Amino acid sequence: MLGYYILIGAIALVSWLVSNTLKRKFDKYSKTPLRNGMSGAEIAEKMLTDHGIYDVEVISTPGRLTDHYNPKNKTVNLSQAVYNQRNAAAAAVAAHECGHAVQHAQAYSALKMRSALVPVVSVTSGMSQWLVIGGLILGAASGSSLGFLVAVLGLVFMGAATLFSFITLPVEYDASNRALAWLKNKNMVTPEEYKGSEDALKWAARTYLVAAIGALASLLYWAMQVFGGRD
Repeated sequence: MLGYYILIGAIALVSWLVSNTLKRKFDKYSKTPLRNGMSGAEIAEKMLTDHGIYDVEVISTPGRLTDHYNPKNKTVNLSQAVYNQRNAAAAAVAAHECGHAVQHAQAYSALKMRSALVPVVSVTSGMSQWLVIGGLILGAASGSSLGFLVAVLGLVFMGAATLFSFITLPVEYDASNRALAWLKNKNMVTPEEYKGSEDALKWAARTYLVAAIGALASLLYWAMQVFGGRD
């Protein structure tokens, strides 16, 4: 278990560093006012319109960095700061979330796969590690194959969550690429504003990359515990 705690600690440290850097980047680019004077909400509405999307609503949601696209009710949810502010960071986030709406409208395959996994992961992710640990304990205590089967089931559940994390990567990177291309092609931002938007989205994407690597590392660790102890 010591190795597991070291692994989790290392991943948590990297995640903290990336998250802190992301917050600093957004604070920095929040001080870069947009030349066009548009708010995040106005940026989002224009991007949707430019892509012929008229059935998606742009709404404000509480919190910081709580921005997301909800495919169920077709809403682009922007945090209050992004919704109201008129700067490079707000433009980047608003356009990125609209990138997900464009993916949805165009039936982007990776987004469809991720959406299909959501109900599975929401049920299995919370119990996967407990099943693995419980199976290992049961196997060690009884010496029967039941504990091994329980642990393997936990690994399957953990694998689904890991797959979800890796499918999320192309979804997020593609949404950012769509956002940046639109911001540039439609001359929504100056070259300086574009660099800020690009840098902010780059660090946002890295949070998902760290999460995916962490999920894979955890899966591999527990797989070695389950299969490494068998003759």
